[in-house]
Amino acid sequence: MTDETDPEPGLSEMDPREAERARRRDHDAAEEQRALLRPGMGKVFKQIQDAQRRVADELATKRRGKG
Repeated sequence: MTDETDPEPGLSEMDPREAERARRRDHDAAEEQRALLRPGMGKVFKQIQDAQRRVADELATKRRGKG
C-alpha cells in the first residue's frame, strides 16, 4: 500500500537499507546537476564553447583551402 503523499513512491516498499542506498544514489546524482549551477560555472561553460568554436573554425578554414 503506497501513500500518495510519499515523496519517493516505491521506496517505502523496499528494505530500509536498500531505500537509503537509493536515496543516497539519487542525492549524489542531483549533486552533479547542482554543481553546474554554482557561481563561476557559466564562465567555464563559455570557455568550453569558445574552444570548440575555435576548433570548428580552424577545420572550416582548412576545408576551404583544400577545395
